[in-house]
Amino acid sequence: MARDLSDIPGDLPDDLDALKAALAAERERRIRAEAVASGAEALIAQMKLQIEKMRLALYGTRSERTQRLLNQMELHLEELEASASEDDLAAEQAVTGNEALPVSPISRRRPARKPFPAHLPRERIVVPGPTVCGCCGSSRLARLGEDVTETLEVIPRQWKVIQHVREKFTCRACEAISQAPAPFHVIPRGWAGPSLLAMILFEKFGQHQPLNRQAERYAREGVALSLSTLADQVGTCTAILQPLLERLEAHVLAATRLHGDDTTVPVLSKGKTDTARLWTYVRDDQPFGGAAAPAAVFHYSRDRTAVHPERHLARYAGILQADAYGGYGRLYEATRHPGPILEAACWSHARRKFFVLADLASSARRKASGGATVPISPLALEAVQRIDALFAIERTILGLAAEARREARQQQSAPLVAALGDWMRTERARLSRHSDLARAMDYILKRWEAFTRFLDDGRICLSNNAAERALRGIALGRKSWLFAGSDRGGERAAAMYSLIVTAKLNHVDPQAWLGDVLARIADHPVQKLDALLPWNWAAEREQHKLVA
Repeated sequence: MARDLSDIPGDLPDDLDALKAALAAERERRIRAEAVASGAEALIAQMKLQIEKMRLALYGTRSERTQRLLNQMELHLEELEASASEDDLAAEQAVTGNEALPVSPISRRRPARKPFPAHLPRERIVVPGPTVCGCCGSSRLARLGEDVTETLEVIPRQWKVIQHVREKFTCRACEAISQAPAPFHVIPRGWAGPSLLAMILFEKFGQHQPLNRQAERYAREGVALSLSTLADQVGTCTAILQPLLERLEAHVLAATRLHGDDTTVPVLSKGKTDTARLWTYVRDDQPFGGAAAPAAVFHYSRDRTAVHPERHLARYAGILQADAYGGYGRLYEATRHPGPILEAACWSHARRKFFVLADLASSARRKASGGATVPISPLALEAVQRIDALFAIERTILGLAAEARREARQQQSAPLVAALGDWMRTERARLSRHSDLARAMDYILKRWEAFTRFLDDGRICLSNNAAERALRGIALGRKSWLFAGSDRGGERAAAMYSLIVTAKLNHVDPQAWLGDVLARIADHPVQKLDALLPWNWAAEREQHKLVA
């Protein structure tokens, strides 16, 4: 079939040598574009393979660095994907830029896109079809069907002012004036609706966006709200939610086992920052099949003295899973009132001390960067492998009843723990007391009763990761808000973290929950305040959906 020459540009050189040179240059440009695209595709394939390996490592043998490395690799993959798409477009433009050259376009295999969620509203924009045939010009056309192309779009946030109009009536008989009562406001004489207040609170404490950044964004959207005005709303809402926070703390302290941990919080002090503390206590009965909902409560303190956990847990008697912080010491005394707290040590903390000494990847990075190399300890590597065997057993009994977990541990974990203890005592006797490996072993051997308590109690977890997960958001937030403005600000943050983290633990949207609670809490019966807690609130919403 002869090629249609009408699409060949007329500015081609007449000289044969010049035409050959132009063709060679175009072919070289096409090859280069293909090489760029194929190179990016190879990098993406390699990165995806590495991410899958890291996912396997994350859900297989657990590494302390796995999640961090996985996040970094996914960020790298995101940049590679964007670069590959840009290179694809450049390569396609390079190939199709000269229509005289019959070359095939470059395409990169892309993953199949999942359909958009069915609950999203659809807006149909019908593109009119042709009125005459494009081939013969006939107007005798019959509809054959349609092709639908979906594009995901977002509507910018809309602000509105709600006017509550209360009509007045006068009585013709007695001249008295009648009028409906004024509508409820979350804040007395307030101007902000509950949804707006919930958004401000969640942006500040859930998304770690300081109020000054929120004010700037609202101003760009046409609503100017001063920083002091937003701060007033945050302080007042915290006071309004205080009764709910007290019910939440009572629920947490009613647990038979708690996870406890703390983290640093910079706080502003006379032109500098001091290091304050945020403490968390987490109730999570799900690992041993408990029916109680998970919850977390936070407390703020200016320092890390022992008086703070003693005050936080003054009414608690049960099991505390935590690290080996010395400030917990008096909590474990037998003469303590209302009773001693049983210490359950964290095997993740113990494993981390050995993992640092057996971290091959970290040593390789130090060597590549010219840093001092640290010899890999085969004893540390063996300790990590022995502890990993215990975690492997725990994954098989997660969610079982406490008694079933205890029986499985007695049969499977107890022999491994006994062998680990004998091995550590034997190897420890051969090490210098100044050895890092000796200190790692002493960390376990000196607290052997606390580390082995999980064998006789199925409620105890092997690690304190529940508390560490609760504190993860604060560690991320420190990069955004840098420091707390005052001690009162730290206390407000602790109160709001308690509510937001608890909502997340129960798979509840914190912003939607806070908005509904703020709209209802003023006239809600005090005796039924527990109905507003996240897990009860979610159950109520599900019941309403079923009724509807």
